[in-house]
Amino acid sequence: MKKITLFAFACAMLVAPAVNAQEVTYVEDPAQGYIFNNMKDNWFIQGEGGVGVMMSYKDANVKFGKRLAPKADLFIGKWFSPLLGFRIGGHFDQMIGATDTKSAIGYRGWDTEIMKDDAERGLHGQKFNRFGVTGDVLFNLTNWICGYRPGRFYNATLYAGAAVSWNVYRENYGDGDFKYAGGKENKDGSRAHDRNLAVQAGLLNSFALSKHLDLLLDLRFDMVQDHVDGAGRKTWIEYPSVLLGLGYKFGKTEWNAPVVPVCPPVVDNTALINDLRNKLEGANAKIASLQKQLDDCLKRECPKPHEVNAPLATIYYPINVSKIVGVQNDVVNAVAEVMANENSNYKLTGWADNYTGNDQINVRLRKDRVAGVKKALVGKGIAENRLETTIDNANLVDYGPKCASLSRAVTIVRK
Repeated sequence: MKKITLFAFACAMLVAPAVNAQEVTYVEDPAQGYIFNNMKDNWFIQGEGGVGVMMSYKDANVKFGKRLAPKADLFIGKWFSPLLGFRIGGHFDQMIGATDTKSAIGYRGWDTEIMKDDAERGLHGQKFNRFGVTGDVLFNLTNWICGYRPGRFYNATLYAGAAVSWNVYRENYGDGDFKYAGGKENKDGSRAHDRNLAVQAGLLNSFALSKHLDLLLDLRFDMVQDHVDGAGRKTWIEYPSVLLGLGYKFGKTEWNAPVVPVCPPVVDNTALINDLRNKLEGANAKIASLQKQLDDCLKRECPKPHEVNAPLATIYYPINVSKIVGVQNDVVNAVAEVMANENSNYKLTGWADNYTGNDQINVRLRKDRVAGVKKALVGKGIAENRLETTIDNANLVDYGPKCASLSRAVTIVRK
């Protein structure tokens, strides 16, 4: 009894927290950092185009609008985390400005297209193109300040990098073919470099058009190393620019955070425990009552079995049939063998169900069935005076029409 009580109480204690609190859940927690994706994930391609303006030694003498020149970039890159990434690609810049020496790269002579109408200053227009390879390190400022959130519409990315460029120009204005800067020799024997370095930084603004496609606004500032004021006067040129473009992100674009368990809040289960304790006490009382009833039953004397004169055999018939058929012949043979080894007399009763046919048909079936069985037994050597035949107008089994077939029979009992 004590074991049952202890077991029930233990079950109640285990069930109580589950009833009143939710199960432990598992969620991604960005506060724990981020899981690095596979190398194939978080790649992107970006194409940008816009205008830039050269700001060298004498460029202020050129109308600002005339100095605006096309600029374009094409990048491929990858984000290694929600904060850090890189991109590398090619760039094209056109540089338009002014110089006071013929040895400057891109010298064009007095150029009324880009110069102010003041040729007496001794200034000349210059124009050349830059092609090169550039690379940037990217830092997502929005994710750093606001935290990573997949599907954010706007992201601001700071970047900085470096580039290697080659210059292409046309000798004088409208004369000659495009040439590399390194191919031009100045009067003092020096050459303008055909390979120059540049550093750049900027703010890349991304606006999500879809999960994979972004609209880009790139605010960029380049420091370009070049001979824009003549050989021997290599300097760093400021070159700000504004570009618009599109970015396409391949494959997986989101980041996974480590999964951590979240425990349910602690709640006061006192009322629930008291209710379960009361139910347990009630269950114990019922158990005690059942145990007492069981003990009382065990103390009673067992009743003597009631002897029932069960049939020796029952032979069944199909509906409206009085002839012994099928396996029922085997039953008759078995009964004859038993009777041959006994000295008992037997009573044979014919039956028919009262759910089908009518009284006249059913009486005939009862008589024919019991007469057929008696004849078969006599034919197998059983003395006719040992066999009493009768019929019964009731149902052998009165379980309703669905069980009518059980009343189409002849029963054989010992007298």
